[in-house]
Amino acid sequence: MKYNELNLEAPIQRAVDELGFEEPTPIQQQAIPIIREGKDLIGQSETGSGKTAAFGLPILEKVKPISSLQAIILAPTRELTDQIARNLASFSKYKPVKIVVIYGGVSINPQIDNIPKADIIVGTPGRVLDHLRRRTLSLSDIKFCVLDEADKMFEMGFVEDVNAILKFTSRNKQMIIFSATISNEVQKIASRFMNNPAKVKTSTHISAKTLQQIYYNVRRNEKFSLLVHLIKEEKPELALVFCGTRTETHIVAKNLAKQGIEAVALHGGLSQNKRNNIMDDFKAGKINVLVASDVAARGIDVKHLTHIINYSIPKTSHEYIHRIGRTARIGHAGIAINLLEERDYNNFNRVLDDRSLKIEKRPLPDFKKIEMPKPQFNKPFKFSQGRSKFRNRETYYKFGRNFKH
Repeated sequence: MKYNELNLEAPIQRAVDELGFEEPTPIQQQAIPIIREGKDLIGQSETGSGKTAAFGLPILEKVKPISSLQAIILAPTRELTDQIARNLASFSKYKPVKIVVIYGGVSINPQIDNIPKADIIVGTPGRVLDHLRRRTLSLSDIKFCVLDEADKMFEMGFVEDVNAILKFTSRNKQMIIFSATISNEVQKIASRFMNNPAKVKTSTHISAKTLQQIYYNVRRNEKFSLLVHLIKEEKPELALVFCGTRTETHIVAKNLAKQGIEAVALHGGLSQNKRNNIMDDFKAGKINVLVASDVAARGIDVKHLTHIINYSIPKTSHEYIHRIGRTARIGHAGIAINLLEERDYNNFNRVLDDRSLKIEKRPLPDFKKIEMPKPQFNKPFKFSQGRSKFRNRETYYKFGRNFKH
């Protein structure tokens, strides 16, 4: 099937053509006709499957540019909301749709000014709920509601916020959920707020022709040395290194830079402007290596990302596939490298439960041993005040409940 066979609205089709879209992905082929029919939908697919276009294109067709809020899209992180908004803006290049992004960590006043002008809002649950309670946002007349990466949103602790937000919406809206896994929380939301939803699922397929997957067994005290060696040997065009915690992310990036590698850490402790600047530099190739935790990496969508390096191993095959799905897209080659120390074995065994994954073991190369200094903290972080100290769940997640990210 070709994109022009979908008979998209002319301004949308023109933008899609300019973006070089030729054939819709499997999730797009299944989801777009259902959403255009006005049905509720639960879509199950992984990163890189084209979810934003799957819900964005049919919604943009139906939205009328009248500066009246018609759609709300909820996503778990600020990076993902930015990514969705940018994609929607590129799809609607020839249709004057006003898209407004709202999330925490930045001043609320410009958002309050922009909300009345919005046709579509893309936001994180904590800040959206904050606006609803301030009465600076009304969802009573929206026609579309999308939950993107719902499983991650609920894993991050936003299920109560999402429930509260949905109570502000009309039952006549069309509701769409996209999620890599259909958890109990996703099912409960669906049964409570959706109307006989259609369900589509795309099978996960990692092509051995375009994506090479390898792993090394390494001692803990030599893992960083191996990382430095591999980056210098592979000379990646753009590499994303996944670490387990915010602290580890910072330490690894700092010490890579000391070894002459252009690496920068991306984590929730940075201001939004700083995070945006880092992503702009990474996409422009000014930074070769981005070191991030899973949470901070949500929404990272970079063309020609050549290397995914798991410095820490994800806990499930779903999370693993989500990570490595950022490379080897649209026929481009990519490589996923896993660095295993003893404490990673249990997680890696769970990843290997997915028999579709073919990960080759490689012998350790000869590499120079580098001693990485241990982190020094002037003051230990203490979190004893509880959630009540924080204004909303989004801030609580960022600074409290999961401080380590």
